[in-house]
Amino acid sequence: MTGFPTRKLSILLLAAGLLCACGDSQSLENEGSGSPTSSVVASESGSALETTTEPLEANASSAPPGDLNPAANPEAPGLRRWVGDLDAMEEHRVLRILTVYGPGRFHLDEGRGVGIVAEMATRLEEHLNKDPERKHIRMFTLVIPIARDQLVPALLAGRGDVIAAGLTITSERQEIVDFSIPASKVLNEILVTGPSAPQLDQLEDLSGKTVYLRESSSYRESVDALNDRLEAQGLPLIDIEVMPGSLEDDDLIEMVNAGLLPWAVVDDYKPQMWEGVFKDLVVRNDLVFREGGRTAWALRKDSPLLKASVDAFLKKNRAGTLYGNILINRYVRDFDWASNALGDEDYQRFNDLQYLFQKYGELYEMEYLFAAAQGYQESRLDQSVRSHAGAVGVMQLLPSTASDKSVGIPNIHEVEPNIHAGIKYMDYLRDRYFDDPEVTPLNQALLALGAYNAGPSRMIRLRAKAAERGYDPNVWFDNVELIAAEDIGRETVQYVSNIYRYYLTYRMVAKQELKRAEARRAIGISDALDQ
Repeated sequence: MTGFPTRKLSILLLAAGLLCACGDSQSLENEGSGSPTSSVVASESGSALETTTEPLEANASSAPPGDLNPAANPEAPGLRRWVGDLDAMEEHRVLRILTVYGPGRFHLDEGRGVGIVAEMATRLEEHLNKDPERKHIRMFTLVIPIARDQLVPALLAGRGDVIAAGLTITSERQEIVDFSIPASKVLNEILVTGPSAPQLDQLEDLSGKTVYLRESSSYRESVDALNDRLEAQGLPLIDIEVMPGSLEDDDLIEMVNAGLLPWAVVDDYKPQMWEGVFKDLVVRNDLVFREGGRTAWALRKDSPLLKASVDAFLKKNRAGTLYGNILINRYVRDFDWASNALGDEDYQRFNDLQYLFQKYGELYEMEYLFAAAQGYQESRLDQSVRSHAGAVGVMQLLPSTASDKSVGIPNIHEVEPNIHAGIKYMDYLRDRYFDDPEVTPLNQALLALGAYNAGPSRMIRLRAKAAERGYDPNVWFDNVELIAAEDIGRETVQYVSNIYRYYLTYRMVAKQELKRAEARRAIGISDALDQ
């Protein structure tokens, strides 16, 4: 790891945006109260009906008689898998909307779902209940956020009924799902480039180079089509490096702007959201992979009733309509997409502190970039930061936490003891509460982050509630994370997500950069990459 260029490494940590408020809950047995429970993840209304498969991870047999929690009840909508058309959904009294979690589209704020999908779900519910004969027996919409690469599999498996996540209509997707009428205006798939990109005059100049994209994205089809043209011309193909399905286009755009990736393929409207924020991003509207694309909602095949209802709804509410344009202005054009920009001061702080993260990361068997990413999230690596609750320094520790016998590191007003104490406390949380063979090392770290931010006692309760609700208590993302979003709100969820994104970015890019540096040294070439 030490051969990786320091400047590149620091930029890697500093490029991601949307930093949330840091947590102050660091008592070893914190008992903070949660936010009001949101109804967007599960509803308790519905009637008992036969379903096509077993409950989703529900352990109903262990529930006491009369238990009302949704995981213990077959009739609870949203937690069992079923397939069928709109008439079946009306019997269940719920229509489940699959989407991805993220600012602008759908996120929880103080226990309430907000974003374009959240507001469209509310309006769709009104549309579904417009029949006056329904009276008080209403149908509900349920928003279910999952990883992007799981959207179509979840739809086909009966975990949701429609996908509202900006999916582009493609011939490959049309073979396995049906689409509504277009929900967006016409869009193109274009290339955006950053400071590390070489000169490109045409798409064919990507021949022999690497493009980073998600396997499940429509961009994959577009790059495959370009490769077909390159092959026909006898040119080297583009090498496709698959990125995790949990990353969104916004993550890739951030990485391109920071020079971590040379380029990315995105829909042409997405860079507009970051105009004035990512100042090193070059939007290449002249390098078009797909012209005239449209996004739509996806449905299972053979659902004519649902398609007719969704089409009628979108016709009055999609982009280009009065309501659709109001949502776009609210959550795209006027939305505060970033609150921090990259600065040399941040870089210098990381350069000065890197050796401390390496020293104590090795001591406690924690990857030092993971610890450094946490320090950046907590304080932007600024030892002078003090919170209103008395948390101190780079790792934003309370003095009472640092002095507890389980940590026992004094003088956290000084930077080295502060970083030492923060990493040791993470090690304590990991070993004390999550040292279980059923929990993977990554999830041990993620759950420990949640406990660092919200308190270990609360994390214990969240895991127990996750198990009761049919989620996996040993997995953070898309499981305990969703319960935390309900009970606490956005802070802890985004805290863990931000840190993991910084860390994941390093691991993805460092692998390629180190290979390149080794290859260059092997043939006797040395340049700034190896400094």
